[in-house]
Amino acid sequence: MILSIGQVPMAASSRRWRPSATISPSSVGRPEEAARRMSCRTELRLLVICISIENRRNRRKLEFQLINVTAETGRMKRALAAGMVLLLVLLLGYLFYVAKEIERQSTRDEAQAADVIVVLGAAEYRGKPSPVLQARLNHALLLYLRGLAPFLLTTGGAGGDPRYTEGEVGRDYLIEHGVPSEGIFVEPNGSTTAQSLAAAAEIMHSKNLQSCIVVSDGYHIYRVKRLLEAQSIRVYGSPRPAQGGLSRGALRWLYFRQAVGFVLWQVGVNV
Repeated sequence: MILSIGQVPMAASSRRWRPSATISPSSVGRPEEAARRMSCRTELRLLVICISIENRRNRRKLEFQLINVTAETGRMKRALAAGMVLLLVLLLGYLFYVAKEIERQSTRDEAQAADVIVVLGAAEYRGKPSPVLQARLNHALLLYLRGLAPFLLTTGGAGGDPRYTEGEVGRDYLIEHGVPSEGIFVEPNGSTTAQSLAAAAEIMHSKNLQSCIVVSDGYHIYRVKRLLEAQSIRVYGSPRPAQGGLSRGALRWLYFRQAVGFVLWQVGVNV
């Protein structure tokens, strides 16, 4: 078909410019919505990153604190161990010092005029004094015969014997050797040195006896003196004559044992 000039093919033109059926007016705002979604995703990513960084910081802080706590605990343990070692060294040093004082006292005879002679108990066998107890009683008897004191006081409990006590056996031995019974006091109940001396001090106070000569083995004198002096009694030591038989090492062990007993008494443990 031939068209004249000026005529426009309307049908073709209409088909060319008609809006597409697949494009809706609402699709015009979709780029902005996509941008908002992208921004939200970015913000979420940033938030996650920030949280992760903060968690790492907190973890590092916690690890640092744990390291500090561990280090502080280690320092405290080392300080405690050092303190225990120092305390042990001081205690051993004090024990050896006391043991040395016990050794010095063991050979010192201080016998002089006093109110009473106190004889420390030792083993007895079926009513008869053992060699150690007999030696102590003989030494006390010599001091009594020298007129250094008008009374004697024997000490010591049963020690496992159901019939006799060390104090009573000592009294009977002294009576057999000429001491009048009224001149002897007996402490028959003590099972330890501390108990015997506490009871002996009570007897002395009740009789108004304010000073004494203590007779025992040399290694025993130092502790006995200190225990009686704590009861406000003047005390003079007089060890029985040494009978030999003990090595230097054995004597040092006895001195150390007495030092331990003395230190225990100082902290309130009576042995």
